[in-house]
Amino acid sequence: MTAVEVTDVMREGIWTLLKVAGPAMLVSLAVGLVISLIQALTQLQEPTLTFVPKILAIFGTLVLTMPFMITTMITFMEHLAQRIAGLQ
Repeated sequence: MTAVEVTDVMREGIWTLLKVAGPAMLVSLAVGLVISLIQALTQLQEPTLTFVPKILAIFGTLVLTMPFMITTMITFMEHLAQRIAGLQ
């Protein structure tokens, strides 16, 4: 493989990673922001208060986006396997 091909595979891998992990990360960010605002408004400064809602929100997001995540990862792996098979 040339350096251009390796860079292309790495770019595709990073893009796939962002597509797969992005929804859960964005939901976690949004839930954390909302809970932080509620804590600031109520002056309730309990650091462990954000964990349970974040975990539940991330779990729900993973359940809802699992078909998309699996399809994206399968597509990436098939494309990568075709590239490896084409090297011979």
